[in-house]
Amino acid sequence: MNNNTKPVISVIIPAYNAAKTIQETVMSVLNQTFSNLELIVINDGSQDSTLEVLSSIKDSRLQVFFYENAGISMARNRGIERASGEFISFLDADDIWTPDKLEAQLTALEKNPQAGVAYSWVDYIDEYGNFFHPGNHITINGSAYEKMLVQNILENGSNPLIRREALTEVGGFDSSLTLAEDWDMWLRLSERYDFVTVPSVQILYRISSRSASTNIVKMENSCLKLIEKSFKNAPASLQYLKKNTLSTLYHYLTFKSLESPLSRKNGIIAMGYFWNVIKNDSSTIWQWQTMSKALFKISTVLILSPEQYKKLKTIVKKLMIKEPANQLEIKYNEVKN
Repeated sequence: MNNNTKPVISVIIPAYNAAKTIQETVMSVLNQTFSNLELIVINDGSQDSTLEVLSSIKDSRLQVFFYENAGISMARNRGIERASGEFISFLDADDIWTPDKLEAQLTALEKNPQAGVAYSWVDYIDEYGNFFHPGNHITINGSAYEKMLVQNILENGSNPLIRREALTEVGGFDSSLTLAEDWDMWLRLSERYDFVTVPSVQILYRISSRSASTNIVKMENSCLKLIEKSFKNAPASLQYLKKNTLSTLYHYLTFKSLESPLSRKNGIIAMGYFWNVIKNDSSTIWQWQTMSKALFKISTVLILSPEQYKKLKTIVKKLMIKEPANQLEIKYNEVKN
């Protein structure tokens, strides 16, 4: 990019102690097929070698700014203040984009001038970069507000490309909603702007036992705070969705708690969440396959010790015939290579 040319897209990465993943994340931006961009990394008070890793990357589009630690919402807001692009996208410091992510989303917005947000589908990888599970792959072209009231259809903060004017109108990220600030932002955008979908997996979201999203109880409290705020502002015609929203949240938290390091404590938490799913939407008891899977896992965690549970998993894996893991990792390997 010519230094005298104003970038079309500004990409903002908040980074806190991200030395292990930041280079791969940054390169997934710098290697985009759309190159007229600036990459703003807000180093949010890292104490590890994040800055050293960043300093080894030589690209004029990369800008690094250092601040004392203030959290991801403030880091993103600081990035917005420094951004000069007409479009803005955010990327967490351990997630990855496919090379065509920005180009495809920009094309979608150019073809749909009434839309303020373009988003893509998400798949999940583990902390080692292996395929973990697919995302929801929800497609919405037009108003996303009603569905966004029920769940975060974008799934994380590394997904959308947003018109700068839309971000300016709705204001910054709310730092009081830690672990729900993404959902809050996308929901506020959906009140005013149409969304457009790129129906392709372009965001690889990394699940890590060290990530903030594994703090399940804190996530529950933040999401409940957001739900109360959202339905206080929602029209009367949509108030009936609140129980569905709560059931969807607790369904997610049930399985999320069972992804965390397994213990009886997590099993007890998961059982409480499972009960809240049914309490808010009794029809879920007829979703036999999903519910039985949750109950089986909760039961084994409560009955068996962590060591016994690991042995059981090993036995089950040996008894099951599965496709080779690399068949599930094609999308990640395409990016990695």
